[in-house]
Amino acid sequence: MTIRVLVCDDQALIRTGFTTIIGAQPDMEVVAECGDGRSAVDLAARTHPDVVVMDVRMPVLDGIEATRLLAGAGVADPVKVLVVTTFNLDEYVYEALRAGASGFLLKDAPPAQLLSGIRTVATGAALLDPEVTRQLVGRYAARIRPADGTPGYSPLTPREREVLRLIAEGLSNGEIAAALVISHETVKTYVSRILTKLDLRDRVQAVVYAYRHGLVT
Repeated sequence: MTIRVLVCDDQALIRTGFTTIIGAQPDMEVVAECGDGRSAVDLAARTHPDVVVMDVRMPVLDGIEATRLLAGAGVADPVKVLVVTTFNLDEYVYEALRAGASGFLLKDAPPAQLLSGIRTVATGAALLDPEVTRQLVGRYAARIRPADGTPGYSPLTPREREVLRLIAEGLSNGEIAAALVISHETVKTYVSRILTKLDLRDRVQAVVYAYRHGLVT
């Protein structure tokens, strides 16, 4: 199966680099490229990509609003969005995750990581860099936690709550298995139950949910 990719970045040099790298892969095809979020939304409607590689800060319509229009709640046919960012500059990438992005990468990530990220997101999985996740979501934890502090994870068992906490701290399934001394398959079962009980789409939403409800500080 060929992964159809739309590349959106207002910096022509970066956009060309991404397009060249992605287009050289036998299992990927760049169906369109553009330099602003509005064009990304319009092109996605015409070309039906599997994954949109999305910058955050762009003219006309920024990546956050474009992501919301492509993958947000209520979108009839959501597109998977992989946000790429310069971490120290794009302080609102968290909002892109809330808007429906399936994950994010740093712009200085090596090409192999970009390609792996596209393949991961295309399968329906979420892509979270553990260290960046801790810094990014943790930085805005206070502003995203509900004012009344009401726990929103009551449907979860104590063990599921612990797994959710470790997910929110950026641990992979393998790292969670090692930390809790359980099998990798058991972790996958816990993750699936957590997403189902809390009506969450993926691990990105689980991270946001945990911070939002004060499970992680």
